[in-house]
Amino acid sequence: MEKKNITTIDAYISTFPAATQKLLKQVRQTIKKAAPEATEKIAYAIPTFVYHGNLVHFAGYNHHIGFYPASSGVASFGKELQAYHTSKGTIQLPLDQPLPLDLIARITAFRMKENMEKAGKKKSPTKKATDEFFIPRISNPARRALESIGVTTPRKLAKYSEKEILALHGMGKASLPLMRETLLQHGLSFKEA
Repeated sequence: MEKKNITTIDAYISTFPAATQKLLKQVRQTIKKAAPEATEKIAYAIPTFVYHGNLVHFAGYNHHIGFYPASSGVASFGKELQAYHTSKGTIQLPLDQPLPLDLIARITAFRMKENMEKAGKKKSPTKKATDEFFIPRISNPARRALESIGVTTPRKLAKYSEKEILALHGMGKASLPLMRETLLQHGLSFKEA
């Protein structure tokens, strides 16, 4: 399977030998635990976590796992990363050594905080709030209705039934297909009524 045609992280991981798959799954779970609000996607043909922009990426290779927390993630943990080959935004984790899962979690948490701070500073008046919301093309009243009950991620949306969501002030039936599509893209669905 060519990696450039892969659209999910599960499919990406399945292209590696079993031992490497196990390590990639550990990295993925560590990132998910450290950044539960982040969403997953394939970007640059590798697994990517997004939270107010790209958060971290990871990838498998023949002899190492690449972890990409941006240059700030590498620079801020330089002393702890001395045992690993690093470059501007890259950390190489050899396959024959234990993964530094705690360090990956701390770097991911650092990047979450960094992205939140950046997002707070650059509120562009030219962008609509719906451009950055987790459900693309949803109306502003529907977005505000979801935000009023703290629904800002697909995981939070999946805790509600369609009936509960439709009962919100400002929510119309036209928004349901967009929400279903978003949930489906994340392997989720509405709670059964």
